[in-house]
Amino acid sequence: MSRHLLRTAALGTLLLVGLLGGCADPRDDPRATGTSEGMRYCPGPNEPPVDPRTPCISQDPAQKYAENHGYRRQMAISEEQRAGARGKAEALGKALRGLAGTSAGEAEVRAAAAAALGLEPNRVEYRKRGEYVELGGGEGKVCVNGGIDGQGRATTEVAGRTMDGTCLPGLGGH
Repeated sequence: MSRHLLRTAALGTLLLVGLLGGCADPRDDPRATGTSEGMRYCPGPNEPPVDPRTPCISQDPAQKYAENHGYRRQMAISEEQRAGARGKAEALGKALRGLAGTSAGEAEVRAAAAAALGLEPNRVEYRKRGEYVELGGGEGKVCVNGGIDGQGRATTEVAGRTMDGTCLPGLGGH
Protein backbone atom coordinates (compact mmCIF):
# COMPACT_ATOMS: atom_id res chain seq x y z
CA MET A 1 0.00 0.00 0.00
CA SER A 2 1.18 3.52 -0.69
CA ARG A 3 1.86 5.96 2.14
CA HIS A 4 -0.98 8.19 0.88
CA LEU A 5 -3.44 5.32 1.04
CA LEU A 6 -2.27 4.33 4.54
CA ARG A 7 -2.68 7.92 5.79
CA THR A 8 -6.14 8.16 4.26
CA ALA A 9 -7.19 4.87 5.88
CA ALA A 10 -5.78 5.93 9.27
CA LEU A 11 -7.49 9.32 9.09
CA GLY A 12 -10.79 7.68 8.14
CA THR A 13 -10.53 5.27 11.06
CA LEU A 14 -9.77 8.09 13.50
CA LEU A 15 -12.69 10.12 12.19
CA LEU A 16 -15.07 7.17 12.54
CA VAL A 17 -13.88 6.42 16.09
CA GLY A 18 -14.22 10.10 16.99
CA LEU A 19 -17.75 10.31 15.67
CA LEU A 20 -18.92 7.10 17.32
CA GLY A 21 -17.02 7.65 20.57
CA GLY A 22 -18.16 11.26 20.94
CA CYS A 23 -21.80 10.46 21.52
CA ALA A 24 -22.75 10.73 25.15
CA ASP A 25 -25.78 9.28 26.80
CA PRO A 26 -27.99 12.19 27.99
CA ARG A 27 -28.88 10.14 31.08
CA ASP A 28 -25.25 10.48 32.22
CA ASP A 29 -25.72 14.25 32.64
CA PRO A 30 -25.89 14.99 36.39
CA ARG A 31 -28.50 17.64 35.68
CA ALA A 32 -30.88 15.12 34.14
CA THR A 33 -33.99 14.34 36.16
CA GLY A 34 -34.75 11.00 34.58
CA THR A 35 -36.85 12.55 31.84
CA SER A 36 -35.78 13.02 28.26
CA GLU A 37 -36.19 16.77 28.67
CA GLY A 38 -33.51 17.13 31.37
CA MET A 39 -33.76 19.63 34.21
CA ARG A 40 -37.07 21.40 34.77
CA TYR A 41 -37.68 25.03 35.66
CA CYS A 42 -38.17 25.87 39.32
CA PRO A 43 -41.76 26.71 40.19
CA GLY A 44 -42.76 30.35 40.12
CA PRO A 45 -44.03 32.26 43.16
CA ASN A 46 -47.64 31.27 42.45
CA GLU A 47 -46.90 27.57 41.90
CA PRO A 48 -46.61 24.78 44.49
CA PRO A 49 -43.04 24.36 45.75
CA VAL A 50 -40.93 21.30 44.96
CA ASP A 51 -38.61 19.34 47.24
CA PRO A 52 -35.56 21.59 47.86
CA ARG A 53 -33.27 18.72 46.83
CA THR A 54 -34.84 18.62 43.37
CA PRO A 55 -32.52 20.32 40.86
CA CYS A 56 -34.18 22.97 38.76
CA ILE A 57 -33.37 26.01 36.65
CA SER A 58 -34.10 29.33 38.33
CA GLN A 59 -36.76 31.60 36.91
CA ASP A 60 -35.76 34.55 39.08
CA PRO A 61 -35.05 37.42 36.64
CA ALA A 62 -32.49 39.02 38.96
CA GLN A 63 -30.62 35.72 39.31
CA LYS A 64 -30.75 35.10 35.56
CA TYR A 65 -29.38 38.60 34.95
CA ALA A 66 -26.57 38.04 37.46
CA GLU A 67 -25.67 34.69 35.91
CA ASN A 68 -25.81 36.12 32.40
CA HIS A 69 -23.47 38.98 33.33
CA GLY A 70 -21.11 36.94 35.51
CA TYR A 71 -18.31 37.41 32.98
CA ARG A 72 -18.18 41.09 33.95
CA ARG A 73 -17.48 40.40 37.64
CA GLN A 74 -14.03 41.34 38.79
CA MET A 75 -11.66 38.91 40.45
CA ALA A 76 -10.89 39.74 44.05
CA ILE A 77 -7.52 41.35 44.69
CA SER A 78 -5.82 41.95 48.00
CA GLU A 79 -5.15 45.35 49.54
CA GLU A 80 -1.44 44.70 48.99
CA GLN A 81 -2.05 44.16 45.27
CA ARG A 82 -4.23 47.26 45.13
CA ALA A 83 -1.62 49.36 46.96
CA GLY A 84 1.15 48.01 44.72
CA ALA A 85 -0.66 49.24 41.60
CA ARG A 86 -1.63 52.72 42.89
CA GLY A 87 1.59 54.27 41.55
CA LYS A 88 0.76 52.99 38.08
CA ALA A 89 -2.77 54.38 38.42
CA GLU A 90 -1.34 57.80 39.28
CA ALA A 91 1.08 57.59 36.33
CA LEU A 92 -1.80 56.64 34.00
CA GLY A 93 -3.89 59.58 35.25
CA LYS A 94 -0.99 61.96 34.62
CA ALA A 95 -0.49 60.55 31.12
CA LEU A 96 -4.19 60.88 30.31
CA ARG A 97 -4.34 64.46 31.58
CA GLY A 98 -1.31 65.22 29.38
CA LEU A 99 -3.30 64.07 26.35
CA ALA A 100 -6.25 66.36 27.12
CA GLY A 101 -6.92 68.84 24.38
CA THR A 102 -4.60 67.11 21.91
CA SER A 103 -5.59 65.33 18.74
CA ALA A 104 -3.91 62.12 19.87
CA GLY A 105 -5.20 59.04 18.10
CA GLU A 106 -5.47 55.49 19.34
CA ALA A 107 -1.79 54.68 18.74
CA GLU A 108 -0.59 57.71 20.73
CA VAL A 109 -3.03 57.09 23.57
CA ARG A 110 -2.05 53.41 23.76
CA ALA A 111 1.66 54.33 23.75
CA ALA A 112 1.22 56.86 26.57
CA ALA A 113 -0.83 54.42 28.63
CA ALA A 114 1.63 51.60 27.98
CA ALA A 115 4.53 53.74 29.15
CA ALA A 116 2.64 54.66 32.34
CA LEU A 117 1.69 51.04 33.03
CA GLY A 118 5.01 49.47 32.03
CA LEU A 119 3.39 47.40 29.26
CA GLU A 120 3.74 46.99 25.52
CA PRO A 121 1.15 49.11 23.64
CA ASN A 122 -0.55 46.02 22.22
CA ARG A 123 -1.25 44.83 25.80
CA VAL A 124 -3.29 47.94 26.61
CA GLU A 125 -7.03 47.53 26.09
CA TYR A 126 -8.54 50.53 24.31
CA ARG A 127 -12.17 51.44 23.80
CA LYS A 128 -13.64 54.68 22.51
CA ARG A 129 -17.31 55.53 22.95
CA GLY A 130 -18.15 58.94 21.59
CA GLU A 131 -15.86 61.44 23.32
CA TYR A 132 -14.91 59.02 26.10
CA VAL A 133 -11.79 56.85 25.85
CA GLU A 134 -11.31 53.89 28.21
CA LEU A 135 -8.04 52.07 28.76
CA GLY A 136 -6.98 49.13 30.84
CA GLY A 137 -3.99 46.94 31.39
CA GLY A 138 -2.10 45.07 34.02
CA GLU A 139 -0.36 41.94 35.15
CA GLY A 140 -2.00 38.83 36.57
CA LYS A 141 -5.29 39.56 38.33
CA VAL A 142 -4.48 43.25 38.86
CA CYS A 143 -5.61 45.85 36.33
CA VAL A 144 -5.22 49.60 36.18
CA ASN A 145 -8.11 51.12 34.25
CA GLY A 146 -8.56 54.69 33.24
CA GLY A 147 -10.54 56.99 31.07
CA ILE A 148 -10.59 60.49 29.70
CA ASP A 149 -13.64 62.42 28.60
CA GLY A 150 -14.04 65.16 26.00
CA GLN A 151 -13.33 67.88 28.61
CA GLY A 152 -9.99 66.32 29.57
CA ARG A 153 -11.13 64.89 32.90
CA ALA A 154 -9.18 61.73 33.65
CA THR A 155 -10.16 58.95 36.00
CA THR A 156 -8.21 55.88 37.08
CA GLU A 157 -8.84 52.86 39.27
CA VAL A 158 -7.09 49.73 40.38
CA ALA A 159 -9.36 46.75 39.85
CA GLY A 160 -9.37 42.99 39.55
CA ARG A 161 -9.35 41.46 36.10
CA THR A 162 -12.82 40.44 34.90
CA MET A 163 -13.88 36.80 34.87
CA ASP A 164 -13.47 36.69 31.09
CA GLY A 165 -9.83 37.76 31.45
CA THR A 166 -10.00 41.40 30.42
CA CYS A 167 -9.33 44.59 32.32
CA LEU A 168 -12.20 46.53 30.75
CA PRO A 169 -15.57 44.91 31.45
CA GLY A 170 -17.38 43.65 28.37
CA LEU A 171 -20.17 45.85 27.10
CA GLY A 172 -22.64 42.99 26.72
CA GLY A 173 -26.01 43.74 25.28
CA HIS A 174 -28.23 41.91 22.89
